[in-house]
Amino acid sequence: MTFKNKESRLLLVLGSFFVANAILSEFIGVKLFSVEETLGFNKFDINLFGVPNLSFVMSAGVLTWPIIFIMTDIINEYFGVKQVRFLSILTSILIAFAFMVVWGSMHLSAADFWVHQNINGKDLNMNNAFAGIFGQGMWIIVGSIIAFIVGQLADVLIFHRIKKITGEKSLWLRATGSTVVSQLIDSFVVIFIAFYLNPQYHYSWQMVAAIGLVNYTYKFIVAILMTPILYVVHAIIDGYLGKDLARKLTEMAGRG
Repeated sequence: MTFKNKESRLLLVLGSFFVANAILSEFIGVKLFSVEETLGFNKFDINLFGVPNLSFVMSAGVLTWPIIFIMTDIINEYFGVKQVRFLSILTSILIAFAFMVVWGSMHLSAADFWVHQNINGKDLNMNNAFAGIFGQGMWIIVGSIIAFIVGQLADVLIFHRIKKITGEKSLWLRATGSTVVSQLIDSFVVIFIAFYLNPQYHYSWQMVAAIGLVNYTYKFIVAILMTPILYVVHAIIDGYLGKDLARKLTEMAGRG
């Protein structure tokens, strides 16, 4: 197969960004950050379901999530459900493969001169740091992969259900609507599997509900803010494809 025509090159670029950002999200996601402090605000002190002192502490994986959101909806718009479903399953397999490679690398015998390093004036055991950063627990890995698959499949189905009702109009409704619903599922599935079912933790359902709701609130706000960018990307792609080819692709995608 060659990538001589515009639509095949477009799918290659969109699919590559989709896969790359999904894998990146898994690996940078080990870092947790305070949204409020990053934006220069004081931490919120939220009490939900009896769980006190909640604030917007998010995984760094949310940095790439908006790109995945845009790629999902754009691929859905121009290439249909089957392509998004295929890419979602392929990405899940690649994420699992990446974690297997990392697991193998963690069990390699570290070179003596590499283990102890001076970073910013502090002695650091690089082998422990490597294991701490990349050695995510199996429950977290499984939870994130299942949440990704379920969320993506929900996204594509809702996207096309809305499109059948609205037609080619209201891109914002089908794109944002499908995202806010799929991320509701994603936000709770990963926490439920990684921290409620995981015997190493003792999260109550109240804590799962509270943390999931805080995380989802952040994702909901970001989804709304990303809507204008989706229109910009859509316009750029229409300009690249040309009106006739763009219309042909969207019509074919709408048939499933």
